[in-house]
Amino acid sequence: MSAETTHVDRKQALTVSMREVFQPSARQPAPAVLARFSPEDRLRLRRIIAEPIEYIDHVLFSKPSALRNAFSECPEVLDATRQWCNASDTSALPSVTLSTDNEVRLFLRLNHARLRMIDILKQFVGKRLTAKVAHDLLGWHAQAMAARCEIVQANVPLVLAMAKRTRLGSVDYAELISEGNMALLRSVDKFDCSRGFKFSTYACRAILKSFSRVAMRSSRYRNRFPTEFDPSLEKSDFLDQQRTEAEVGCVEDLRGILARNLAELNEVESKVIKARFALCAVEGLQGDGPRTLEQVGMLIGVTKERVRQIQNRALEKLRTKLQDDFLAA
Repeated sequence: MSAETTHVDRKQALTVSMREVFQPSARQPAPAVLARFSPEDRLRLRRIIAEPIEYIDHVLFSKPSALRNAFSECPEVLDATRQWCNASDTSALPSVTLSTDNEVRLFLRLNHARLRMIDILKQFVGKRLTAKVAHDLLGWHAQAMAARCEIVQANVPLVLAMAKRTRLGSVDYAELISEGNMALLRSVDKFDCSRGFKFSTYACRAILKSFSRVAMRSSRYRNRFPTEFDPSLEKSDFLDQQRTEAEVGCVEDLRGILARNLAELNEVESKVIKARFALCAVEGLQGDGPRTLEQVGMLIGVTKERVRQIQNRALEKLRTKLQDDFLAA
């Protein structure tokens, strides 16, 4: 094939190719038909009907060989189940680089599948989809998503490489990766392979623009909030301080009641409360800190069950005294 013929074919492709965005208006299948599909397929079908479909037309789509050219097997096949968006684990990234022919083939496959979806939906404007049509839509949608996934997986290292080369100290690296991945996804939907350029050339500009938008947004944020984020200021500890002050106040009140025996506790009850809760010093005990029922029982010569009964009776007297003081105030 001569260079002149190739130039004419490329020029013809440029004049024929165009971008189209179609908003579906079809209705979902009848409930009885929809019940035959799995929950995942029902969700996919709902999204297909609700979201606009964008595709790039190509001169090959009007030729009988369109299916053979668009859906022929690519020798370089990526594993669609691998995790590819984790910026911290570069070992999960695919090492396959798509050749120009396979890249064009994948874009033809993507846009041809979307074109077939649009052709189907145009026949059901305002009408319910049948079971066969719904299955066809899901099949073409799966073909489009598989091609899109392969293109994105093969070009994710481009986002990481550009993020590492872009020196934006004021922007978080993870945010750069996120914005770059979103720009890459948008580039796949808008790239026209008939123009003769590599997809990476088109995607690089889109990714750099997304980095610029992130930097501008971060700059505006810093102008409004010049101080660094302090997590300790995110939540007030006012309630915790109030609770602590209330607990300290209650302990001081109890100590005053015990010191003047305002709750009319007997000697054993007073000794049990002081030893159990370490409110005051107790004769015969060494060290600080609350004591167990068994330790207090050894101190006064009774069992730990008897200590528990004495403790409950003393606490009831203290509770009554505190309530009376609160009501009197």
